[in-house]
Amino acid sequence: MASSTVRPTSQGHPADHPQEDDVARRLLDSAAELAYDPATEVDWDTPLDRDFHGASPEWCSLYGTAYWQELTDAQRKELTRQEAASVASTGIWFEMILQQMVLRDVYMKNPASDEVQWALTEIAEECRHSIMFARGAQKLGAPAYRPKRFAMELGRAFKTVAFGEAAYAAILVAEEVLDVMQRDWMRDERVVPFVRTINNIHVVEESRHMKFARDQTTKRLSGAGPLRRRINAFVVAIASYYIVTSMVNPKVYANAGLDEKRALAEAKDNEHHKSMMRSSCSGLMEFLASSRLLTKPALAFYKRAHLI
Repeated sequence: MASSTVRPTSQGHPADHPQEDDVARRLLDSAAELAYDPATEVDWDTPLDRDFHGASPEWCSLYGTAYWQELTDAQRKELTRQEAASVASTGIWFEMILQQMVLRDVYMKNPASDEVQWALTEIAEECRHSIMFARGAQKLGAPAYRPKRFAMELGRAFKTVAFGEAAYAAILVAEEVLDVMQRDWMRDERVVPFVRTINNIHVVEESRHMKFARDQTTKRLSGAGPLRRRINAFVVAIASYYIVTSMVNPKVYANAGLDEKRALAEAKDNEHHKSMMRSSCSGLMEFLASSRLLTKPALAFYKRAHLI
C-alpha cells in the first residue's frame, strides 16, 4: 500500500469564497493534505512476480465459466494481468477525454477561483494517473490496448461537443465503475503488490474527482427542462456504454494464450461478470435516477452494458 505524501494543513481561507466554490475549496484542501506521486510511490523496479494475479479473479470476464475451470492457475493469472492492463489502457483513453472536457469547461472562467484551481488540480492528477496506468500495463507484460476504431472516433466527437452535465455525468460513470472494482483489487493479497499500490492511489484521488463530478452534474441540471434532460440522458448513456464495453479488449484472450473465439463467446454469456458489473453500479444508478437521467432510451444502453 502506498504511503501518502502529506503537505502542511491549510491555515484557513477567506470567508468570502462564493458558495458555489465550497466543494472545490474542500477538494483543494484534501488534495493539499493527501496526494501521491506514482513515480516514487509505486515499486517500478522489482521484476513482475508471475505468481500473482493482475486483478481479483472474481472480476475476470471468464470467471465462473466452463472455460475458466479448464484453465491452469498460470493461465488464470496471466489472463487477469492482461485484463488489468486492458482496463488501465481504457482508463488512459477516457482520462484524456476527461482532461480536455474539464479544461474546455473552465477556459473562460476566473483562474483564481476555487473551481478553476480545483479543475486544474484534477487535470494534473489525471495526467499522473495516465502515466501510472501506462507504466503499469507495460510492467504487466501487455501491449498498448486501444478501444475499437468506432469507439475512438466517437470519443473524439464526444470530447469536442459534450459540455455541462453531459460531460460531468459521463465522467462520473467512468470513474464510479473503475472505483468499485479497484477497491476490491487494492485489498486483494492475490493481486501483485505494485498493482495494488496503483489501485490505492487511483481510488484515493478519484474519490475527489467523483465528488466534483456529482456536484457539477447536480448544479448544471438545476432548472433544466425535460427536453434537455432527455437529450443529456441519452448522450451520457451512449458514452457510458462504449466506455464500459471497451474495458476488456478482445485481444487479451489471445495474448494470454487462450482460444480467442471461444473466450469471447463464453465471456459474452457470463452471468457472473454481468452481476458484478450491475452490483458495482447500484449507487451510480441511484444518482442518475435522482437526477432524472434514467430515461427509457438511456436505460436500454445501460442494460446492454449490464450496468442495471
